[in-house]
Amino acid sequence: MPRTTETKPAEPGIAEANRSVWRRFPFDDDQDFQDARRGFMGTAPESVVRDAEGRAVWDLDAYGFLAQDCPDTANPSLWRQSRLCSDHGLFEVVEGIYQVRGFDLSNMTIVEGERGVLVIDPLLCAETAAAGLALYRGHRGDRPVTGVLYTHSHIDHFGGVRGVVSDADVAGGVPVLAPHGFLEHAVSENVYAGTAMGRRAAYMYGAALPKGERGQIGAGLGQTTSTGTAGLIPPTVDITRTGQTETVDGIRMVFQLTPGAEAPAELNIHFPDHAALCMAENATHNLHNLLTLRGAQVRDPRVWARYLTEAIDLFTGSSDVAFASHHWPVWGHERIVTFLSEQRDLYSYLHDQTLRMLNQGLTEVEIAERMQMPPALERAWHTHGYYGSVNHNTKAVYQRYLGWFDGNPAHLWEHPPAESARRYVEFMGGADEVLRRARQSFADGDFRWVAQVVNHVVFADSDHAEARALQADALEQLGYGSENGTWRNFFLMGALELRHGPVGTPIATTSPDLLAALTLDQLFDALAIRVDGPRSWDADIAVRWNPRGGDPVTLRLRNGVLVRVTGTGPAAADPDVEFTLDEADLRAVLLGTVTPAELAARDTVGVVGDAGRLTELLGHLDAPDPDFAIVTP
Repeated sequence: MPRTTETKPAEPGIAEANRSVWRRFPFDDDQDFQDARRGFMGTAPESVVRDAEGRAVWDLDAYGFLAQDCPDTANPSLWRQSRLCSDHGLFEVVEGIYQVRGFDLSNMTIVEGERGVLVIDPLLCAETAAAGLALYRGHRGDRPVTGVLYTHSHIDHFGGVRGVVSDADVAGGVPVLAPHGFLEHAVSENVYAGTAMGRRAAYMYGAALPKGERGQIGAGLGQTTSTGTAGLIPPTVDITRTGQTETVDGIRMVFQLTPGAEAPAELNIHFPDHAALCMAENATHNLHNLLTLRGAQVRDPRVWARYLTEAIDLFTGSSDVAFASHHWPVWGHERIVTFLSEQRDLYSYLHDQTLRMLNQGLTEVEIAERMQMPPALERAWHTHGYYGSVNHNTKAVYQRYLGWFDGNPAHLWEHPPAESARRYVEFMGGADEVLRRARQSFADGDFRWVAQVVNHVVFADSDHAEARALQADALEQLGYGSENGTWRNFFLMGALELRHGPVGTPIATTSPDLLAALTLDQLFDALAIRVDGPRSWDADIAVRWNPRGGDPVTLRLRNGVLVRVTGTGPAAADPDVEFTLDEADLRAVLLGTVTPAELAARDTVGVVGDAGRLTELLGHLDAPDPDFAIVTP
């Protein structure tokens, strides 16, 4: 069917709602703009960062349109935040500490040592990290990288490491520091549920949307994700406790571990010789996610708030500046304490008030609708929900304590979406009647209801052109009115795919480096996740691996479950085939870079039994779909 990518103007109700934002908040307060430009030293002469094949992976000037006045198609608060985040270049935080900002979703921090520099959080891809390091060297000299530090386990803080150091550098003594548990969480998050997260991240960051006043204007935490080459070099120095000190190239650091806050493995850093505090991603200029829209484990706002209190107590008395892995720094002792205290109160309030209301019997949706932030917090720009939101963070707290079920048995065994949709549409008098009423709701400005009700028509008949068009129009208006950057991107991506069809997922997080960093146990787990259960109910296959220098491992597929048994006990008895091989060969076949037949033919591999049984076992695995449908069934 013919589809269009044409965007629409803002409806009068959305335009007025956006204009009302100007009256609600202190837009004349320019402190953030002063801070965001402070210490500016210059930016790259070339605006486009390209990969080895010449493909653009980042455009520094793509958001130049944000210098214009905010249009009706954007929330002025989000427009302001995006303008701040779009500033790009090299900035001096204090003498000896510099940040490259606006070269990716995150910041790269560079600390000068006695011989070279410590690079903190080398962005998402090698190309942008290399461009950022080149910018620094153009202003401060060609200093070698003498250390790397990952503050936490999200890919935009380690993926670009190969743009600043190589394996040879690390083997030659360049340390790579990270919080305890970093490697496990960095690789498992991007592999176990990586396909689904990657697909949803395409909506969250809106990388496929055109950039402009009716398209992608930012994601709140930063502008969007780069699309270059992500990698990983495993850490060589483990930070295991709060109070641990390390010195790299003469740079003294005191660490605070913060597991379970913004990431399952994360740390803050105090630089006593610079009176500087790095808050990683635990305190940035927005309300962060307790459950990111791309999906993740629910974060704990209670412990997050406690870590912020601890940071205030431990470090602010000897800090003149606080900076983070996103956004811009805060200078001055009193301002730092106020900033961290308000961030702390933000997460505490969401946690405590959600618990208060759920213990009164309110459901997650009811709590999200009732939740109101204290006026003193709402007046502070850095507490606004540009990336996380009060609405979906409240639901995350509810989920953390009570799960998906709201206690109403009517919701315990509902039909799946497409089946429910067909029944709803029939009950409501058919698609034509639903759309007739929905068009009136659209004219009345009730876009939220239009999106909710027309979704039933789309899921009952995904080829219904009028339903797709009306649903796209409603989602577009909701996007125009969103203060939250990721909500705007989700709404506009939904409209784009309804009008144009699937646009795909722009970046895969399962890079060769991440796959190589998986332990054998994690690789076996990744296989188990892919077993097509119903197709393998009657299978009974056992394959034993005897890796040289390691314990034997038997994989047994039975009852649709792939079980891993280490050793030679009763549960590992009677394998159909045994392979004696090097770990590299085992990894190759598990990752699919070598076929079972090719493996059996190698001189370095010993085979006892029927090698065809391995082919049969792998034939029961299902392939993930990186482009699965989201706004259609």
